Amino acid sequence: MKTRILLAEDDENLGALLREYLRAKDFEANLFSDGENAYKSFMSEPYDICILDVMMPVKDGFTLAKEIRANNSEIPIIFLTAKSMKEDIFEGFRLGADDYMTKPFSMEELIFRIDAILRRTQNKSAHKKKVFELGKYTFNSETQMLTSEENEHKLTTKESDLLYLLCTNLNSILERNYALRTIWLDDSYFNARSMDVYITKLRKYLKDEPGVEIINVHGKGYKMVLKD
Repeated sequence: MKTRILLAEDDENLGALLREYLRAKDFEANLFSDGENAYKSFMSEPYDICILDVMMPVKDGFTLAKEIRANNSEIPIIFLTAKSMKEDIFEGFRLGADDYMTKPFSMEELIFRIDAILRRTQNKSAHKKKVFELGKYTFNSETQMLTSEENEHKLTTKESDLLYLLCTNLNSILERNYALRTIWLDDSYFNARSMDVYITKLRKYLKDEPGVEIINVHGKGYKMVLKD
C-alpha cells in the first residue's frame, strides 16, 4: 500500500505543487488549506505521516500538532514554515516534531527526509525484538535501559537508537551513512562527528564487559562484536 500523507498548507500554489510532487513520487497525499479541516481528516482517515505548515487560518500548525499528538503519539510530523526563529524551531520539536524545514526548501530533500523518517519509525515497529543480551549487560530498546548486576545506564534517545542499530547488525558492519540518515536524518560532517561522540559513550558504558567490542571499520562504519 502507498504511504498516506496528511498535507496541511495554506499557500494554494505551494500546496498544489507539493501534492502533485508527492503523488509523482508514489505517495498518496491529501491536501488541506487550514488546520481544522486537516484535523477532521486525520480523525476520520488513516495516515502514515503529517506535513504541517505552521501559519494557517482557523487552526495553526502547532495547535494542529498538539491535537494530533493527543490522539496518536507515534505518527511522524514534519513542520514546513517560513519562520526560522530558534524559538519557533524549539516549539516545533517540543511538540514532538520529527523534522522542521524552512521555506524555501528543496522538494527532493523533503522526499529524502520523509523516507528517512519512515524508515526509522517503521523499522522500530517492525522489529519484534526489544531486548538484547550483551555479555553481562541487558539492553532494553523500549525502556532505553542498559543494565547489569553492577551498573544501570539510562540511555538518551540517540544513544539507544544507535545501540539498537548496532544490536540488529550484531557481528556485521553498520554502515556509517545508513546510521546517520536513520538517526540524524542527515549525513553531514557535523552529524558524523556527533555520532563518533555517541560511539565513544557506548564504549564507555560497555567497557567492563570484555566480551563486547565496538570496532571501527575504516571507510565503512562500525561493527559490534559479541565474543564467545
